Order: sequence, then C-alpha cells, then structure tokens
Amino acid sequence: MPRIKDENFALMKKVLHVLTGPTAVGKTEWALRWAEARGAEIVSCDSLLFYRGMNIGTAKPTAGELVRVPHHLIDVCGVTERMDITAYVAMARAAVDEIAARGRAILVTGGSGFYLKSFFAPVADDVAVSPELRAEVGALTLQEALVRLGELNPVGLGALDVANPRRVTRALERCLAAGKTLATLAEEFARRPGAFADWQVHLTRLDREPADLDRRIAMRVEAMLRDGLVDEVRRLREAGLAQNPSAAGAIGYREVLALLDGRLSERDLAGEIAKNTRALVKKQRTWFRTQLPEHRVLSAGAVRAVSELFEEP
Repeated sequence: MPRIKDENFALMKKVLHVLTGPTAVGKTEWALRWAEARGAEIVSCDSLLFYRGMNIGTAKPTAGELVRVPHHLIDVCGVTERMDITAYVAMARAAVDEIAARGRAILVTGGSGFYLKSFFAPVADDVAVSPELRAEVGALTLQEALVRLGELNPVGLGALDVANPRRVTRALERCLAAGKTLATLAEEFARRPGAFADWQVHLTRLDREPADLDRRIAMRVEAMLRDGLVDEVRRLREAGLAQNPSAAGAIGYREVLALLDGRLSERDLAGEIAKNTRALVKKQRTWFRTQLPEHRVLSAGAVRAVSELFEEP
C-alpha cells in the first residue's frame, strides 16, 4: 500500500497559483494576503519590476511588503539591461523549482501578458541567433528583408505582419539561423511543451467596474507624483534609461521624460499618465479575454477573504 501511495503522489502535478488582472486593480495587496495566509512565496510576472530603480512608476512592492512575503524576479537587472522572454522563463522556472524544494506554496502574480502566458503555453523556441547574423539582418531595409524572406519561404509568409519591420527582421533571423521555413518553425513550435507543462495551474483574474478602476488609476497617478516620480525618472535618465526602449517607453516614465524634455507641461502630466494607463487597461482586458485559458474572474471589490481567490479541487 505505501508504494502505491508514493507512486500516485509522484504522478500528481504540483500546483501553481496565478493571480492576474489589469493595472491598478489591487493585485498586490490580495497577493500578499493570500501568500501570508498560505505560507507562499511570490514570483513576479510584471515586465517592469525586473529593473532596479524603477520603483515609484511601476508601483513596485515596498520594502515593508517585501518583508511580509519573499518575492522573486524583482530587481534582477539594471535599467540599461534588457530582459527577454527566454531569460524570464529560465529564471521563473528556477525560482519555482527552488520554492517547491523548500516545500512552500507558489503564487505567480502580475499583468504582463507575454510573461504571464509562459505559465500556460510555450512562448519561445530554442533557435539561437548569433550577434553577427543579427547585425547582418539589421542592416537590411524592410524591402530587402522581405525579398530575402520570400526566397527562403517559397510557399508564402503565412500570417506574418509584413508591414512590421521588427517582426520581419525577427522572422528572417530565425529562418537563417535554423535553416528552416517559417511554416516548419511554426509546426515545431506548436509541438513544444510549455515550460510549466508539468505543473497544474490555477488561474484567477481580478477586475473592477470601469468607473471604480478609473478612480483608482487617478489616485495611483497622484500618489506616484507625490512620492517623487519625476525625481526617480530624472535619476534613471542619468543612469542610462534611454538605452532601454522597453523601460523608457513604459507608462509614467515616457510622460515624465517628455516633461523633462519640454514636450509636455507639468499641468498636463497627471492627465496624460492616467489617460495612457486607461488605454493600457483596455488592451490588457482584451488580451486576458482572448489569450488566457479558461479561468476564474472575480470582482476585486467584492472579495472579502483570501479563501475566495482560488477554487481548489
């Protein structure tokens, strides 16, 4: 009997709890409460929390909140360094395995779609592109890249957005590096297991009524500016923020950069950040509805206890 029990246990998938939702919905506080109640550790899937020094504009957990619950994948790189999905998946998998080895529960939280998707499906292949090849392809015009891509893909380019230079460039790099067509690469990718295929994932999405979320966004922007967002961006610019387009283009940071460059008035700063945040929330909601697997949706304002967050089998 004990041996059967052990075999059954070995076949059981370990559980990852994932809590997501749009910006300003209240994920951080509910994640902290759930993790404290369950003795869990938190793995971030927010694409801006990686960067050291980007604190106020990202609503990064405070020092006090980080003391409450151990967090992973926060402050893992400098503001001039770039994070990509391949590196993120490797780091997330390492963190998850380390937490599990300690026998603790795991809560993934954040709202960055591509990083979030890595917990449910494959998001990157193993095609390695050398710096030399990347430089060679990068020197081509869009039209030159399309011609070369067409030569390598005589049956067509499928659903590739041929008006998007970045996607065309990446497609050509991968075809040249792998020596395969886009169709073959897509077929191979579809057969790949996700990085967390051996885990059972329980997913909950928090949301709020539009008027409630708009009010929270406005309050959040006011708090960020009051807490010193402009000074934070000024320091980060001196540290090389502009070298990282993903970080410099983040909402809150790009508007303050425009202020510092004289392209936006101080009077209009808060309104511009709030407007762009609302636009982001709209995109996030669409992505959540169309890209995530079937999941539980809760009104953040109606949740009263951590036990309500996830349906357990």
